Amino acid sequence: MADLPALILGLLCAFGGTMGYVRTGSVPSLVAGMGVGALYTYGGLRIRNGQPYGVETALLASLVLAGSSFPRAVKTGKPLPIGLSVLATYGLFYYGMKYKNAARL
Repeated sequence: MADLPALILGLLCAFGGTMGYVRTGSVPSLVAGMGVGALYTYGGLRIRNGQPYGVETALLASLVLAGSSFPRAVKTGKPLPIGLSVLATYGLFYYGMKYKNAARL
């Protein structure tokens, strides 16, 4: 079940980056959305297949998303960076807890 949030977040990031490109022609939005989406998806698939470093990859994707969205959310106060920050916070919390619990075993 831990794979589902990563796969959903991957889809949302990839879709968001694509929509940013379609609406404004922003190549950085496309590259960032696809890149972070690919990291989330890769992590989710590793989790699903029981391979190592799936949770860590999803956690890394959350850190990258947070690192890019938090400063923009604070600076601009616009809904899109705030929404991305919320998604990043969810990923950080969820996969941070998964990582912490796995480290105890």
